[in-house]
Amino acid sequence: MKVVIIEDESPAATRLARMLEKIDDDIEVVKRLDSVESSVKYLSTAPECDLIFMDVQLADGLCWDIFQQARLAPPIVFTTAFDHYTLKAFKVNSLDYLLKPIDEGELQQAVEKYKQLYLRTDKRLPERIEKLLQEIGATRYKERLLIKRGQQLHYLKTASTAYYYADGKLCYAIDFSGNSYLLDNNLNQLEELLSPQQFFRINRQLMVNIESIKKVHTWLGGRLKLELSLPAQADTIVSRERVSSFKDWLG
Repeated sequence: MKVVIIEDESPAATRLARMLEKIDDDIEVVKRLDSVESSVKYLSTAPECDLIFMDVQLADGLCWDIFQQARLAPPIVFTTAFDHYTLKAFKVNSLDYLLKPIDEGELQQAVEKYKQLYLRTDKRLPERIEKLLQEIGATRYKERLLIKRGQQLHYLKTASTAYYYADGKLCYAIDFSGNSYLLDNNLNQLEELLSPQQFFRINRQLMVNIESIKKVHTWLGGRLKLELSLPAQADTIVSRERVSSFKDWLG
């Protein structure tokens, strides 16, 4: 949390900074200012700041002049020895109003109020974002492939395919029942069409469904050899240049 302190009394500013750092290690006092003029000049540059602690009476006037000359987006915690500015403070973007000498407990409550109001996050947000990305990916990649049998057209669910293999210029899909289907697509095209979460091309001839992998064996030259749930019509050795990305894909 980046904090700016606007206070014309140096000892008071130093004490406040120390109290804030004691309350929360994540608090960083990025700037200390002591006048209306310096505050307007600094805040007009739109600095990165999350919270401002501001005294009302400054070296060259009252803090209200700052609001007239600069647009302040961050919330303000006012710190002053006078209680008769309270109403005016809450007409601007005030978060709290602390009387000097500042009590550490009240200061901590002000910081907690900021966290509750401005740092409130949904703990399930990362999970929801991941789910949304998966849903976006699911709509982006093919769930069915069109196949031709005789004079009829059928569709093949990609989730039901164990692997795809190339035989010369021809490309076939093998489902989990062992049935073979001739495709119009080649493996290069299938790499673009099928979900990379579910399918991986292990070499020039073979692309496998992660659900079809029974075992992974180490092989010569740092390569890997796959044992699939169905006998493969192509070499099941992961090519050397794909081993690293294959391991990442697995988990």
